[in-house]
Amino acid sequence: MTQLPFPLVPEPEEAAREAGRLLFAGPVTFVKGVTAMSGLPPADRIEICFAGRSNVGKSSLINALTGRKNLARASNTPGRTQEINFFALGEERYMVDLPGYGYAEAPVAIVAKWQALLKSYLAGRVTLRRAFVLIDTRHGVKAVDEEILTLLDRSAVTFQVVMTKADKVNAATRQANIDQVRGALAKHPAAYPEIVMTSSEKGEGIETLRAIIAGLQ
Repeated sequence: MTQLPFPLVPEPEEAAREAGRLLFAGPVTFVKGVTAMSGLPPADRIEICFAGRSNVGKSSLINALTGRKNLARASNTPGRTQEINFFALGEERYMVDLPGYGYAEAPVAIVAKWQALLKSYLAGRVTLRRAFVLIDTRHGVKAVDEEILTLLDRSAVTFQVVMTKADKVNAATRQANIDQVRGALAKHPAAYPEIVMTSSEKGEGIETLRAIIAGLQ
């Protein structure tokens, strides 16, 4: 049987699952919100970041990963969360929450400032191991997502797609949109060759994503 491009990540082995559990069961603390490169914390540990358009479920996913209801705050107000938020996972990792993109009604000046900060962060953060780009399972990859994927290509940052809200669609729609995402990723050289399927509400894929993050060196 021919292997499909960009298969779904298989269930983690027991050791990897336990490593992920221990990482996220430990202390997770908010470090700071950053609005300029000069404010970044020291690059003294491995970092992973989460990016996604507005309303993709990024805050819910981060809260599900950490088992904390209000660690990441959702905001539907353009310009409210135009910061790069750093969280410490124990002493050895940063988890970075990038501002949601795709607010058509956001002021042009705010969008330009955020885009410049994002480009600088992605291109210049040597400790960034992987970006996780969230794609809504109900919609697949949209034009606004293509912009961030292309930026990650240009920045030579490996990114992995995490599909969210998997419980919100029927099996046929889910499969059709997985196939659409696979087709979109084929055009991006920085794309990691496996997709993570998640539901923050049902817990699907949370242990898998924890194991992936714990395994990055």
